Amino acid sequence: MSATQSPPASAEAARSPWAREWFLAITLAAVALFALFGETIQSAVHGPLGLAALLGGLFVVVMGTAMGVVRHAEEIAERLGEPYGTLVLTLSITGIEVCSITAVMMHGENNPDLVRDTLFSVIMIVLGGMIGTALLVGALRYREQDYNLQGANAYLGVIVPLAVFTLVLPDVTSTTEGPTLSTMQKVMVGSMSAGLFLVFLAIQTGRHRAYFSTPDEGEDSDADHGFGDGTSLLRHVVMLLVYIVPVVYLVEQLAQPLDYVIETMDAPQVLGGVLMAILVASPEAVGGVRSALANRLQRSVNIFLGSVLATIGLSVPVMLVVASFLGLDLNLGLPPTQLVLLILMLAVSIITFSSGRTNLLQGAVHLLIFVAFVLLLFQS
Repeated sequence: MSATQSPPASAEAARSPWAREWFLAITLAAVALFALFGETIQSAVHGPLGLAALLGGLFVVVMGTAMGVVRHAEEIAERLGEPYGTLVLTLSITGIEVCSITAVMMHGENNPDLVRDTLFSVIMIVLGGMIGTALLVGALRYREQDYNLQGANAYLGVIVPLAVFTLVLPDVTSTTEGPTLSTMQKVMVGSMSAGLFLVFLAIQTGRHRAYFSTPDEGEDSDADHGFGDGTSLLRHVVMLLVYIVPVVYLVEQLAQPLDYVIETMDAPQVLGGVLMAILVASPEAVGGVRSALANRLQRSVNIFLGSVLATIGLSVPVMLVVASFLGLDLNLGLPPTQLVLLILMLAVSIITFSSGRTNLLQGAVHLLIFVAFVLLLFQS
């Protein structure tokens, strides 16, 4: 049977790798249109049909381009193996997020809540919606799934303090007014975020690599996820960068109609951060859920928890530096409703990843908290 199945796989691998890059033509065409006729196109926001078309079109193009980033990151991941594979994926997506937020802050109107709303939304979407979906579909197919408990604890052991220092501490400090930090506190939080992230990378890629893989993961990885396209590692690295650059530019263009919606239609202010989080986190959801369906939950854990950790560990220091350089204000502390949701989400995540096995109930709990987040987004 395997002999009869191999020719189609070989034929697929023999196809030109450039045939899979067809969406890049759409991306580059969109970039060219906005570069040449950006002001004319953006004027469409004043009409309901033009606004819907602009938002919908940009969202689809950005998502499709981001999926190209994920595809090449996964190809690199298969060649490098764990934990380097998921590290490449999470750093690629987080890089898009950091560059996008920076571009919006530098060229758009000052939105002091953008960084806070994006960080909070990433945490709730990833820990709630994405992990919940992965655990749920994995449990429906396999009843229970295993992961490396030490690796999950290592992630959460860094995520929890960084989330508290970034999103909770500004609410309880009295040095400055409002949910902000003083200059010295910003230096402390930024240095702590970057420092802990670098220490984590050291253990993830060095002496504790085994924490982030399961014993049976390496045995069948080549068989299930081999080097099917026959292309070089260098090509995928180059294409990864080729896809990342236009994503950042198009997200900046997307920010303008989104600001119009928030300012003129009385939409929730947090909507900008939520949309930014969806754009950068959704492509990772595909890889994480797909891994759970393939009974490779450890890879899902690495992707999702690594995404949250990289978002806080990289975004916070960069955004603090950019805001200080541009003289912009940053509101980092969460309002009460979101603060309760954050603490609940972190607590449930600690409980979920405390046994080394997951089941249907845990996935349902994470998803229900995510539903509460979505509902309270428009009610709080």
